[in-house]
Amino acid sequence: MLTPPTYPGVYVEERPSSAHRIAGVSTSVTAFVGRTVSGPTDAPTRVTSVSDFERRYGGLSTDCPLTYAVRHFFQNGGAEAVVARIVHRDATGVADESAPITDADITEAALEVQHRGLWLLDQCDTLNLICIPPLAPGVDVAPSTWNTTIRYAAARRAFVIVDPPATWTNTADVAAAVDQFVTRDSHAALYFPRVLAPDPLAGNRPRPFAPCGAVAGIYARTDTQRGVWKAAAGLDANLLGITDLTVPISDTENGPLNRLAIDALRRFPGAGVVVWGARTLAGTDSLASEWKYVNVRRLALFLEESIYRGLQWVAFEPNGEPLWAQIRVNLGAFLQNLFRQGAFQGTSPREAYFVKCDRDTTTQTDIDLGIVNVTVGFAPLKPAEFVILNIQLTVATAA
Repeated sequence: MLTPPTYPGVYVEERPSSAHRIAGVSTSVTAFVGRTVSGPTDAPTRVTSVSDFERRYGGLSTDCPLTYAVRHFFQNGGAEAVVARIVHRDATGVADESAPITDADITEAALEVQHRGLWLLDQCDTLNLICIPPLAPGVDVAPSTWNTTIRYAAARRAFVIVDPPATWTNTADVAAAVDQFVTRDSHAALYFPRVLAPDPLAGNRPRPFAPCGAVAGIYARTDTQRGVWKAAAGLDANLLGITDLTVPISDTENGPLNRLAIDALRRFPGAGVVVWGARTLAGTDSLASEWKYVNVRRLALFLEESIYRGLQWVAFEPNGEPLWAQIRVNLGAFLQNLFRQGAFQGTSPREAYFVKCDRDTTTQTDIDLGIVNVTVGFAPLKPAEFVILNIQLTVATAA
């Protein structure tokens, strides 16, 4: 008791709750890494609109594909971007802002210890998606840069949207080159083909662009409207501000791409250009990965990051049943809220998720070592890729 009793009667105290609410983290903060007209080079900067980007980084430039990717991101529903401006540096480390950047300016190994290039993003507290648009007109991102970025994203619990090279002009090119182009990893997805969009700097004449910015915007829009557990694909995932595609894809061509885990962008009458695939790069039929679908992987990343941040209070608490019970209550409340929103399969919480934190998960040896083990399981919703209609003919009989 805070107040020792001194007289007969009723005493009232306010006591803090022992419950620690777990809040869901953001899911679509998108990092754009590359060259811009101007802006800071020593730290990534948060922007929340096209006008905000123009004010901080100088707006559109035909020499800087990133500037168009950011525009497409906000056109398609993006709300928050982080821009890491990269400048070319010579062998002595002197910056030349007028020169085109190279892959070495982004992912050279020495940049990691200097916290430059891709590792500028270390300064971002929250990061969900990473886009690296082409380095310059006609200059694609190299496979080594994509692979380094995917490894970095996995460590940050983030996801990479990979652009196809400009040299892929048909589905045969994709099938022949994809496995040499990028690592098969569940923390990335590749979209094909490139998109055609009006260029305000060329009288609004359409020209080809990498799709990463527009697709990231679709992710953000879907997260807001439906939730991160909904695949960012389908007729409602239409790309705004996009007039056409550089390569039209038919149903027959879409099949092999899907089996190779290449997410197609397609044009449908009445819907326009849409995202028509939802597989990670680990989602080939041959790999049979549990992280086959983008929405399943991104939901898991959301849960991991939310729980990681929401359980920081556990450190140095007494390691015993009272603590384990609190953890079960906190995680159960968090997952139950997601279940009510439709994030998991099942008709009851028991079918949708479970939380274990007890003597079975944390032994006496673990306690002696200062370890608490928590096991969380969930049943994700998977997209209906193939809708089968069974139609039967019947013969009408006379009444």
